[in-house]
Amino acid sequence: MKFRKKSHKPVRQYRMDVSGVEVEVVRKDIKSLRLTVYRPDGQVRVSVPLRMGDEAVRTVLVDRLEWIRKHQHRFQHQERPPEPQLVTGENIFVFGQAYRLDVIERYGALSVRLTEDNSLEMRIRPGSTKDQREAVLEAWYRRQWGDRVPPLIAKWEPVIGVSVAEWRIRKMKSRWGTCNVRDRRIWLNLELARRSTACLEFILVHEMVHLLERNHNARFKSLMDKFMPDWRVREAELDQVRLG
Repeated sequence: MKFRKKSHKPVRQYRMDVSGVEVEVVRKDIKSLRLTVYRPDGQVRVSVPLRMGDEAVRTVLVDRLEWIRKHQHRFQHQERPPEPQLVTGENIFVFGQAYRLDVIERYGALSVRLTEDNSLEMRIRPGSTKDQREAVLEAWYRRQWGDRVPPLIAKWEPVIGVSVAEWRIRKMKSRWGTCNVRDRRIWLNLELARRSTACLEFILVHEMVHLLERNHNARFKSLMDKFMPDWRVREAELDQVRLG
């Protein structure tokens, strides 16, 4: 059995000012440049190959300044959702549908369930803190994914022509989803449990298309147009709410 030798080349990290935009530059052993503007504050990071000189990096960034500033402006003007207090009477969203929260304090098993009168019933121990209530709700959210994601993956795999080996859920501050192309593993942001199923489906398809095209280039957008013609509408719905 052959093992691929791991690279031990150092990673260099520094900052570069490009026409008033501060960019974090990370040099590492990669084949192509990767430019990202992060939510929620519009921080800019560019990962560049070790062989690429600073002037070449600066030229690329100058060419992409309009794109960078567009994304920074969009993120900075997005509405930040109010922090849930998890008290009775508050509206809690479950895959885009609002439910009135009914908090019941009692000793016994912790639970969350949807009731017939369109409420979300949370049973917690007396004196539970907001963080403890949030942990109970998040655990319940995670259990709901099992009924949502596998059917969507099964629906889109033959359409896109890819196979997803694994999907997982985690809390992320700056991304709705991410994809490990080599392992064919997709990560979805737990926050999507509050958004509509259309948004969840868009992010899932977005990450699955990355199995065909790693970068957000013209080919990627062309593939998205082919598989999900209304993806920009779904993206706009997500962009109305600020992450982080």
